[in-house]
Amino acid sequence: MTEKASMIVNMHATPEVAADVPAAWAHFRRDLTPMMRNAGPGRFGMGRLGMGAVRVPPGHSACPAHTHLQADEIFVVLEGQGLFRYGDRVYDIGPGDCISCPADTGVAHQIANPVTQDGMGDLVYLAIGAEPPAEVCTYPDSGSLVIDGLNRRGFLREAPYYEGQPEPTPLLSCHAGKI
Repeated sequence: MTEKASMIVNMHATPEVAADVPAAWAHFRRDLTPMMRNAGPGRFGMGRLGMGAVRVPPGHSACPAHTHLQADEIFVVLEGQGLFRYGDRVYDIGPGDCISCPADTGVAHQIANPVTQDGMGDLVYLAIGAEPPAEVCTYPDSGSLVIDGLNRRGFLREAPYYEGQPEPTPLLSCHAGKI
């Protein structure tokens, strides 16, 4: 058998990695597009689209409800039964369901695997999405946000436009022609 090219990844042979997250968000991922991955701040892989296989145990969700300003996302359910939250609505999801979450709608989305009386197992889905370098995500349940381009996570507080700006502006104290 010939060796596979580096851009070919077998979903079943790729190592599954436990996410380093608080227990309520426990899940496992398989990176299926390593050549497309962001290589770090200011450096990008060969693409800006990614896909991973996500496995979520009963009673968990891989992430909080969130919105994306720039990144469209698509989810394809492979195994198990789950819940999909889109804004204020909740839908049952199962194998074969393809879920579209367009960017810049302001509508939050989330997938979860509830604990059920019939003992359903893990929920497994593909997560496919754009990975823009300056993405902004909001989290309506907590009021937090993520600004990828600035590598910042936290809470935004309202402030007047000029709050904290030095007076007079440092530009006026510079020597003519030197900035």
